[in-house]
Amino acid sequence: MLIHHIRANTVSQSPDNPLAVMSFGDHLEELRRRLLLAIAGIIPVFFVGMAIGRPLLGMLMVPIRSALRAADQPTALLSTGPFEAFGTYFRVVLVVTIVGSSPWVIYQLWRFVAPGLYHSEKRFAYLLIPMSAVLTAIGLLFLYYVILPVVLTFLVGFGTTIGRLDIETAPLPQGVQLTSIAVLQADPESPAVGQEWINTSLRQLRFCIGLNDENAPIVVGAELSSTAGILQQYRIAEYVKMLLNFALAFGVAFQMPLVVLLLGWAGIVEREWLARYRRHVLAICAVLGAMLTPADPLSMILLAGPLYLLFELGMILLVLLPASRVAGTPAKPDDVHAD
Repeated sequence: MLIHHIRANTVSQSPDNPLAVMSFGDHLEELRRRLLLAIAGIIPVFFVGMAIGRPLLGMLMVPIRSALRAADQPTALLSTGPFEAFGTYFRVVLVVTIVGSSPWVIYQLWRFVAPGLYHSEKRFAYLLIPMSAVLTAIGLLFLYYVILPVVLTFLVGFGTTIGRLDIETAPLPQGVQLTSIAVLQADPESPAVGQEWINTSLRQLRFCIGLNDENAPIVVGAELSSTAGILQQYRIAEYVKMLLNFALAFGVAFQMPLVVLLLGWAGIVEREWLARYRRHVLAICAVLGAMLTPADPLSMILLAGPLYLLFELGMILLVLLPASRVAGTPAKPDDVHAD
Protein backbone atom coordinates (compact mmCIF):
# COMPACT_ATOMS: atom_id res chain seq x y z
CA MET A 1 0.00 0.00 0.00
CA LEU A 2 1.03 3.60 -0.60
CA ILE A 3 1.17 4.49 3.10
CA HIS A 4 3.39 1.51 3.92
CA HIS A 5 5.65 2.36 0.97
CA ILE A 6 5.98 5.95 2.17
CA ARG A 7 6.64 4.91 5.73
CA ALA A 8 9.29 2.46 4.57
CA ASN A 9 11.07 5.24 2.66
CA THR A 10 10.88 7.96 5.31
CA VAL A 11 12.48 8.37 8.70
CA SER A 12 10.57 7.00 11.65
CA GLN A 13 8.25 9.58 13.17
CA SER A 14 5.71 9.49 15.96
CA PRO A 15 2.28 10.51 14.74
CA ASP A 16 0.57 13.39 16.42
CA ASN A 17 -2.20 11.11 17.59
CA PRO A 18 -4.26 12.12 20.62
CA LEU A 19 -6.94 9.68 19.41
CA ALA A 20 -4.53 6.76 19.68
CA VAL A 21 -5.20 6.48 23.43
CA MET A 22 -8.96 6.58 22.96
CA SER A 23 -11.12 3.55 23.41
CA PHE A 24 -13.13 2.13 20.54
CA GLY A 25 -16.25 3.81 21.93
CA ASP A 26 -14.47 7.16 22.06
CA HIS A 27 -13.49 6.76 18.43
CA LEU A 28 -17.11 6.07 17.51
CA GLU A 29 -18.23 9.12 19.46
CA GLU A 30 -15.69 11.29 17.63
CA LEU A 31 -16.85 9.85 14.31
CA ARG A 32 -20.46 10.58 15.24
CA ARG A 33 -19.59 14.17 16.12
CA ARG A 34 -17.78 14.71 12.82
CA LEU A 35 -20.69 13.22 10.86
CA LEU A 36 -23.17 15.53 12.60
CA LEU A 37 -20.96 18.53 11.84
CA ALA A 38 -20.70 17.43 8.19
CA ILE A 39 -24.48 17.09 7.89
CA ALA A 40 -24.98 20.46 9.57
CA GLY A 41 -22.74 22.02 6.92
CA ILE A 42 -24.66 20.38 4.06
CA ILE A 43 -28.03 21.91 5.01
CA PRO A 44 -27.18 25.59 4.27
CA VAL A 45 -25.47 24.59 1.01
CA PHE A 46 -28.70 22.82 0.00
CA PHE A 47 -30.69 26.03 0.43
CA VAL A 48 -28.06 27.97 -1.51
CA GLY A 49 -28.38 25.34 -4.26
CA MET A 50 -32.15 25.87 -4.35
CA ALA A 51 -31.60 29.61 -4.76
CA ILE A 52 -29.12 29.29 -7.64
CA GLY A 53 -30.59 26.13 -9.20
CA ARG A 54 -32.83 27.91 -11.72
CA PRO A 55 -30.19 30.30 -13.13
CA LEU A 56 -27.63 27.49 -13.12
CA LEU A 57 -30.00 25.24 -15.09
CA GLY A 58 -30.47 28.09 -17.54
CA MET A 59 -26.70 28.39 -17.90
CA LEU A 60 -26.40 24.65 -18.57
CA MET A 61 -28.93 25.03 -21.39
CA VAL A 62 -26.85 27.67 -23.19
CA PRO A 63 -24.60 25.25 -25.17
CA ILE A 64 -27.46 23.15 -26.56
CA ARG A 65 -29.60 26.19 -27.38
CA SER A 66 -26.66 27.80 -29.19
CA ALA A 67 -26.10 24.61 -31.22
CA LEU A 68 -29.82 24.40 -32.09
CA ARG A 69 -29.97 28.07 -33.06
CA ALA A 70 -26.93 27.66 -35.33
CA ALA A 71 -28.72 24.78 -37.09
CA ASP A 72 -31.97 26.81 -37.44
CA GLN A 73 -33.81 24.46 -35.11
CA PRO A 74 -36.28 25.31 -32.31
CA THR A 75 -34.24 26.29 -29.25
CA ALA A 76 -36.81 25.43 -26.56
CA LEU A 77 -36.22 22.15 -24.72
CA LEU A 78 -39.12 19.82 -23.99
CA SER A 79 -40.69 18.66 -20.75
CA THR A 80 -42.90 15.65 -21.43
CA GLY A 81 -44.18 15.16 -17.90
CA PRO A 82 -45.57 17.42 -15.15
CA PHE A 83 -42.60 16.79 -12.85
CA GLU A 84 -39.83 16.60 -15.47
CA ALA A 85 -38.77 20.25 -15.30
CA PHE A 86 -38.89 20.36 -11.49
CA GLY A 87 -37.16 16.98 -11.23
CA THR A 88 -34.35 18.23 -13.47
CA TYR A 89 -34.04 21.40 -11.39
CA PHE A 90 -33.89 19.32 -8.20
CA ARG A 91 -31.19 17.09 -9.72
CA VAL A 92 -29.10 20.20 -10.39
CA VAL A 93 -29.72 21.34 -6.79
CA LEU A 94 -28.48 17.99 -5.47
CA VAL A 95 -25.32 18.17 -7.59
CA VAL A 96 -24.67 21.72 -6.36
CA THR A 97 -25.20 20.54 -2.79
CA ILE A 98 -22.80 17.62 -3.16
CA VAL A 99 -20.10 19.66 -4.89
CA GLY A 100 -20.53 22.75 -2.72
CA SER A 101 -20.49 20.88 0.59
CA SER A 102 -17.68 18.46 -0.33
CA PRO A 103 -14.87 20.74 1.00
CA TRP A 104 -16.60 20.93 4.40
CA VAL A 105 -17.28 17.17 4.47
CA ILE A 106 -13.68 16.40 3.46
CA TYR A 107 -12.46 18.78 6.17
CA GLN A 108 -14.47 16.94 8.82
CA LEU A 109 -13.19 13.60 7.55
CA TRP A 110 -9.66 15.00 7.63
CA ARG A 111 -10.10 16.19 11.24
CA PHE A 112 -11.08 12.64 12.16
CA VAL A 113 -8.24 10.78 10.42
CA ALA A 114 -5.42 13.37 10.57
CA PRO A 115 -4.40 12.78 14.22
CA GLY A 116 -3.55 9.15 13.37
CA LEU A 117 -1.28 10.05 10.44
CA TYR A 118 2.43 10.70 10.36
CA HIS A 119 3.53 14.20 9.47
CA SER A 120 4.90 12.94 6.14
CA GLU A 121 1.54 11.38 5.25
CA LYS A 122 -0.22 14.68 5.99
CA ARG A 123 2.10 16.41 3.53
CA PHE A 124 0.89 14.08 0.78
CA ALA A 125 -2.74 14.95 1.53
CA TYR A 126 -1.96 18.67 1.56
CA LEU A 127 -0.63 18.30 -1.99
CA LEU A 128 -3.10 15.82 -3.49
CA ILE A 129 -6.43 17.27 -2.30
CA PRO A 130 -5.96 20.82 -3.69
CA MET A 131 -4.40 19.44 -6.89
CA SER A 132 -7.38 17.13 -7.40
CA ALA A 133 -9.82 20.02 -6.90
CA VAL A 134 -7.95 22.21 -9.41
CA LEU A 135 -7.79 19.43 -12.02
CA THR A 136 -11.50 18.71 -11.60
CA ALA A 137 -12.36 22.39 -12.09
CA ILE A 138 -10.16 22.57 -15.20
CA GLY A 139 -11.84 19.45 -16.60
CA LEU A 140 -15.34 20.87 -16.10
CA LEU A 141 -14.42 24.24 -17.64
CA PHE A 142 -12.80 22.46 -20.58
CA LEU A 143 -15.96 20.39 -21.03
CA TYR A 144 -18.30 23.39 -20.93
CA TYR A 145 -16.35 25.84 -23.09
CA VAL A 146 -14.52 23.52 -25.54
CA ILE A 147 -16.01 20.04 -25.78
CA LEU A 148 -19.76 20.74 -25.48
CA PRO A 149 -19.97 23.32 -28.30
CA VAL A 150 -18.12 20.99 -30.69
CA VAL A 151 -19.96 17.81 -29.68
CA LEU A 152 -23.43 19.37 -29.67
CA THR A 153 -22.85 21.13 -32.99
CA PHE A 154 -21.86 17.80 -34.51
CA LEU A 155 -24.82 15.90 -33.04
CA VAL A 156 -27.41 18.52 -33.99
CA GLY A 157 -25.96 18.95 -37.47
CA PHE A 158 -25.81 15.19 -37.99
CA GLY A 159 -29.52 14.80 -37.27
CA THR A 160 -30.66 17.73 -39.39
CA THR A 161 -28.82 16.53 -42.49
CA ILE A 162 -30.38 13.05 -42.52
CA GLY A 163 -33.20 12.85 -45.06
CA ARG A 164 -33.18 16.57 -45.78
CA LEU A 165 -35.70 17.52 -48.48
CA ASP A 166 -34.80 19.64 -51.48
CA ILE A 167 -37.40 22.37 -51.70
CA GLU A 168 -38.39 23.26 -55.22
CA THR A 169 -38.91 26.85 -56.35
CA ALA A 170 -41.22 28.14 -59.08
CA PRO A 171 -42.38 31.50 -60.45
CA LEU A 172 -45.35 33.09 -58.69
CA PRO A 173 -48.70 32.56 -60.42
CA GLN A 174 -50.01 35.58 -62.24
CA GLY A 175 -51.72 38.06 -59.94
CA VAL A 176 -50.30 36.50 -56.74
CA GLN A 177 -48.18 38.69 -54.47
CA LEU A 178 -46.29 37.72 -51.32
CA THR A 179 -47.05 39.53 -48.12
CA SER A 180 -44.20 40.96 -46.06
CA ILE A 181 -43.56 40.85 -42.33
CA ALA A 182 -41.05 42.79 -40.26
CA VAL A 183 -37.83 40.90 -39.51
CA LEU A 184 -36.24 42.16 -36.27
CA GLN A 185 -33.39 41.13 -34.01
CA ALA A 186 -35.43 41.97 -30.90
CA ASP A 187 -39.07 42.50 -29.98
CA PRO A 188 -40.46 46.02 -30.47
CA GLU A 189 -40.94 47.98 -27.25
CA SER A 190 -44.70 48.64 -27.55
CA PRO A 191 -46.34 46.50 -30.22
CA ALA A 192 -50.04 47.03 -30.90
CA VAL A 193 -52.51 44.21 -30.43
CA GLY A 194 -52.61 42.07 -33.57
CA GLN A 195 -49.14 43.01 -34.87
CA GLU A 196 -46.70 40.28 -35.83
CA TRP A 197 -42.99 40.13 -36.59
CA ILE A 198 -40.08 37.68 -36.82
CA ASN A 199 -37.49 37.73 -34.04
CA THR A 200 -34.28 36.41 -35.61
CA SER A 201 -32.50 36.08 -32.25
CA LEU A 202 -35.20 33.73 -30.95
CA ARG A 203 -36.01 32.16 -34.34
CA GLN A 204 -39.70 32.81 -33.60
CA LEU A 205 -42.72 34.29 -35.31
CA ARG A 206 -44.06 36.62 -32.60
CA PHE A 207 -47.58 38.00 -32.04
CA CYS A 208 -49.03 40.60 -29.70
CA ILE A 209 -52.33 39.08 -28.60
CA GLY A 210 -53.45 41.58 -25.97
CA LEU A 211 -52.60 43.68 -22.95
CA ASN A 212 -52.23 42.55 -19.33
CA ASP A 213 -53.56 44.29 -16.20
CA GLU A 214 -50.61 46.70 -16.25
CA ASN A 215 -51.33 47.63 -19.87
CA ALA A 216 -48.16 45.86 -21.04
CA PRO A 217 -48.28 43.84 -24.29
CA ILE A 218 -48.81 40.09 -24.10
CA VAL A 219 -46.51 38.52 -26.68
CA VAL A 220 -46.46 34.87 -27.72
CA GLY A 221 -44.37 33.12 -30.34
CA ALA A 222 -44.15 30.11 -32.62
CA GLU A 223 -40.83 28.34 -33.15
CA LEU A 224 -39.34 28.47 -36.63
CA SER A 225 -37.02 25.84 -38.08
CA SER A 226 -35.26 25.11 -41.32
CA THR A 227 -36.26 22.12 -43.44
CA ALA A 228 -34.52 19.18 -41.77
CA GLY A 229 -34.73 15.44 -42.11
CA ILE A 230 -35.01 15.04 -38.33
CA LEU A 231 -36.40 17.87 -36.25
CA GLN A 232 -34.08 18.36 -33.28
CA GLN A 233 -36.06 18.82 -30.06
CA TYR A 234 -34.56 17.46 -26.85
CA ARG A 235 -36.00 16.64 -23.44
CA ILE A 236 -34.51 18.73 -20.65
CA ALA A 237 -34.12 15.68 -18.36
CA GLU A 238 -32.18 13.66 -20.95
CA TYR A 239 -29.95 16.60 -21.82
CA VAL A 240 -29.04 17.37 -18.20
CA LYS A 241 -28.46 13.67 -17.52
CA MET A 242 -26.06 13.51 -20.48
CA LEU A 243 -24.34 16.67 -19.29
CA LEU A 244 -23.83 15.33 -15.76
CA ASN A 245 -22.48 12.04 -17.12
CA PHE A 246 -20.03 14.00 -19.26
CA ALA A 247 -19.03 16.10 -16.24
CA LEU A 248 -18.37 12.96 -14.17
CA ALA A 249 -16.31 11.41 -16.97
CA PHE A 250 -14.22 14.54 -17.49
CA GLY A 251 -13.76 15.12 -13.78
CA VAL A 252 -12.36 11.60 -13.42
CA ALA A 253 -10.32 11.70 -16.64
CA PHE A 254 -8.54 14.89 -15.59
CA GLN A 255 -7.18 13.11 -12.50
CA MET A 256 -4.61 11.36 -14.72
CA PRO A 257 -1.59 13.29 -13.34
CA LEU A 258 -2.54 12.20 -9.83
CA VAL A 259 -2.89 8.58 -10.94
CA VAL A 260 0.59 8.70 -12.47
CA LEU A 261 1.97 10.32 -9.30
CA LEU A 262 0.37 7.75 -6.99
CA LEU A 263 1.56 4.81 -9.08
CA GLY A 264 5.09 6.23 -9.07
CA TRP A 265 5.09 7.03 -5.36
CA ALA A 266 3.81 3.55 -4.50
CA GLY A 267 6.58 1.96 -6.58
CA ILE A 268 4.09 0.16 -8.82
CA VAL A 269 5.54 1.75 -11.96
CA GLU A 270 8.74 3.62 -12.72
CA ARG A 271 9.11 6.68 -14.90
CA GLU A 272 11.41 4.90 -17.36
CA TRP A 273 8.81 2.17 -17.82
CA LEU A 274 6.07 4.74 -18.48
CA ALA A 275 8.32 6.59 -20.93
CA ARG A 276 8.83 3.40 -22.95
CA TYR A 277 5.07 2.97 -23.38
CA ARG A 278 4.17 6.51 -24.43
CA ARG A 279 2.74 5.24 -27.73
CA HIS A 280 0.47 2.82 -25.91
CA VAL A 281 -0.73 5.59 -23.59
CA LEU A 282 -1.46 7.78 -26.63
CA ALA A 283 -3.52 4.95 -28.13
CA ILE A 284 -5.46 4.56 -24.86
CA CYS A 285 -6.14 8.32 -24.82
CA ALA A 286 -7.45 8.08 -28.40
CA VAL A 287 -9.78 5.23 -27.38
CA LEU A 288 -11.05 7.26 -24.43
CA GLY A 289 -11.56 10.21 -26.77
CA ALA A 290 -13.66 8.02 -29.04
CA MET A 291 -15.71 6.62 -26.14
CA LEU A 292 -16.47 9.95 -24.48
CA THR A 293 -17.27 11.91 -27.67
CA PRO A 294 -19.32 11.23 -30.83
CA ALA A 295 -16.09 9.85 -32.36
CA ASP A 296 -15.76 12.50 -35.06
CA PRO A 297 -12.05 13.36 -35.58
CA LEU A 298 -12.21 16.88 -34.14
CA SER A 299 -13.94 15.83 -30.91
CA MET A 300 -11.54 12.90 -30.44
CA ILE A 301 -8.52 15.18 -30.83
CA LEU A 302 -10.00 17.79 -28.47
CA LEU A 303 -10.22 15.16 -25.71
CA ALA A 304 -7.37 12.75 -26.50
CA GLY A 305 -4.84 15.59 -26.82
CA PRO A 306 -5.42 17.07 -23.33
CA LEU A 307 -5.54 13.57 -21.80
CA TYR A 308 -2.13 12.76 -23.20
CA LEU A 309 -0.77 16.14 -22.06
CA LEU A 310 -2.08 15.35 -18.57
CA PHE A 311 -0.17 12.06 -18.69
CA GLU A 312 3.00 13.96 -19.59
CA LEU A 313 2.27 16.37 -16.74
CA GLY A 314 2.16 13.41 -14.38
CA MET A 315 5.54 12.28 -15.71
CA ILE A 316 6.99 15.73 -15.05
CA LEU A 317 5.51 15.81 -11.54
CA LEU A 318 7.17 12.47 -10.78
CA VAL A 319 10.52 14.18 -11.37
CA LEU A 320 9.67 17.42 -9.58
CA LEU A 321 7.82 15.82 -6.67
CA PRO A 322 9.39 12.49 -5.68
CA ALA A 323 7.89 10.82 -2.62
CA SER A 324 10.89 11.72 -0.46
CA ARG A 325 10.60 15.43 -1.28
CA VAL A 326 6.87 15.55 -0.58
CA ALA A 327 7.35 13.63 2.68
CA GLY A 328 10.14 16.03 3.69
CA THR A 329 12.82 13.33 4.02
CA PRO A 330 16.25 13.06 2.37
CA ALA A 331 16.00 11.84 -1.23
CA LYS A 332 17.32 8.42 -2.13
CA PRO A 333 19.25 7.84 -5.36
CA ASP A 334 16.35 5.96 -6.97
CA ASP A 335 13.71 8.59 -6.10
CA VAL A 336 14.47 10.63 -9.22
CA HIS A 337 14.68 8.81 -12.55
CA ALA A 338 16.11 10.13 -15.74
CA ASP A 339 14.38 9.84 -19.11
